[in-house]
Amino acid sequence: MFARYISITVAIASAITLGYVLHTQAVEPQPGPYTWTPLLQARQSWYGEPYEYYPNGQPELTIKKFVIAANTELPWHLHPVPSAAYIISGTLTVESQDGTVRKVFKPGEALASPVNILHRGVSGDQPVELVVFYAGTPDMPTVKIEK
Repeated sequence: MFARYISITVAIASAITLGYVLHTQAVEPQPGPYTWTPLLQARQSWYGEPYEYYPNGQPELTIKKFVIAANTELPWHLHPVPSAAYIISGTLTVESQDGTVRKVFKPGEALASPVNILHRGVSGDQPVELVVFYAGTPDMPTVKIEK
């Protein structure tokens, strides 16, 4: 199970790196005809809780591009699977529903989302464009919205 978690984590990191390279110029030259810049390697989310489990079953990666209108509060929601996001443009403030954690992410930054913890994103005066990567299993939702 740990090997599967590592494989999915590597795939997410690779996808984040690809997104970064497509939208910005890498700053750390590497040997060879390419460059790369690490964006995120996390054992815990922006909320501070460590990742402790991974869903059993066939892994399934999902990548979604989101555009959040300016001055928008997303609904309170949670992710039942590990996920990470890369901010392309705009400023996104993420906050926990219990009010204990609030962080601001800007273009070029990546974040690891908490698993099964209610939170939301809030955009600033500009729309936010981001790419989110989910590491789940088939038929498992990537998000659950609080009703």
